[in-house]
Amino acid sequence: MWCKFIIFAPPFLNFFSMATVQAFIRVSQKKIEKTNIRFRLRDGRKIQLFHVSEIQINPDLFDSKKQKVKERVLFNDRDEFNKSIVDRKTLIESIYNSELNRGCINSEWLEAKIKEKVHPENIKQNEEAEETFFDVFQEFLKKRKLSTTRINNYKVVFRALQRFELYTTKKIKKPFRLTFDSITPSMLIEIETFLKDEYTFYETIPEIYIAVPESRTPKPRGQNTINDIFKILRTFYIWSVDTGRTANNPFKSFKVEECVYGDPIYISSEERNILYNTDLTHRPLLAIQRDIFVFQCLIGPRVSDFFSMTRANIIDNAIEYIPRKTIDGRPDTLRVPFIPISEEILNKYPNNSNERLLPFISKQKYNDSIKAMFKIAGLTRMVTMINPTTRNEEKRPINEIASSHMARRTFTGNLYKKVKDPNLVGSLTGHKVGSKAFARYRSIDEEMKQDLVNLLI
Repeated sequence: MWCKFIIFAPPFLNFFSMATVQAFIRVSQKKIEKTNIRFRLRDGRKIQLFHVSEIQINPDLFDSKKQKVKERVLFNDRDEFNKSIVDRKTLIESIYNSELNRGCINSEWLEAKIKEKVHPENIKQNEEAEETFFDVFQEFLKKRKLSTTRINNYKVVFRALQRFELYTTKKIKKPFRLTFDSITPSMLIEIETFLKDEYTFYETIPEIYIAVPESRTPKPRGQNTINDIFKILRTFYIWSVDTGRTANNPFKSFKVEECVYGDPIYISSEERNILYNTDLTHRPLLAIQRDIFVFQCLIGPRVSDFFSMTRANIIDNAIEYIPRKTIDGRPDTLRVPFIPISEEILNKYPNNSNERLLPFISKQKYNDSIKAMFKIAGLTRMVTMINPTTRNEEKRPINEIASSHMARRTFTGNLYKKVKDPNLVGSLTGHKVGSKAFARYRSIDEEMKQDLVNLLI
């Protein structure tokens, strides 16, 4: 376990490395005037890297034991030559110790890294001449007009592809690079398998996460999440073809599955009022988040829009905002008037830092608070849902699946129960006409079904 810790240690722990570098020569002929000095780096039993340097010497003049020019021979610039060997050994150690992803390295990798250090001018010329797949991806992010949330979603895909590259290098035991042409329909299937299994690599191949980290411990991805990743990658490929970066589009022969969702789960207006009236004086901080959740239920924004709101969004007794998700192609301004409970909650928190609308906390802590307040309020009824990872039907208490997005669904679902007009409700939620997400609300209300069959009377 100690050796494994050393191999993947971060830079500030590299002074513990057991790696050693040795200079030596290898002569295949008995009489030869000059040969190249070779170097071998060893770290335990598993890692052994070789480097053939441009430093040359007559084999008869080299002391293999002391790794320098023999003591009692004539040799011009002895000190300079010996120093060049010491410097190269130091460089090799430095390159090795600075590399976090040691599970994917080999002698070819070491040679390339040394060339970068010894002849940086050549590397610079090559970099200027060749755009990598990830270079173009970064340019795509800069040039596309995307909201902050969508940029973050694209960066998640960017990092996942970087880890796929490292994983493949380790699997095939030689350097692997993603290119526009290397991504074929069959490669997309490999990427899909990687995305499904990646959460297991956090324990089994930790070096890929050390090299390309995420802020949270990875969890299993459901098919819907993987479909969304492929939609992002497909958008990037279409842009790359349109801008002349590549003529290859593997998605012409690779179909991205449609996402599968169950009926939206939300609380009724009566349940919302029960939550709002629950006594939380013994949990004052939770009471604040309860008020924030109820307020979100009354105006219906996505949490990313909600947490960005300030007092400036209050205009003539209503909230006005442009949803970030649709700001690129359809920047409609939504205006949601207040009702008495909305005004009551706002009046409770008149002074917030940075003029924020309400005293928000982190999104994760907000979601945790929602689950806790539901349980205390007795909102624990069983609901039927589709597990997003397995796609199997499950029965679970509503408090266990409650989250910030349930506030948006509560706003949408309760409005739709009253007016049954998707266009009118969409003017308050931002759902576009014909939205697949909005269409799911049509199948959930027993009262609506009863009203419909009553028409037969």
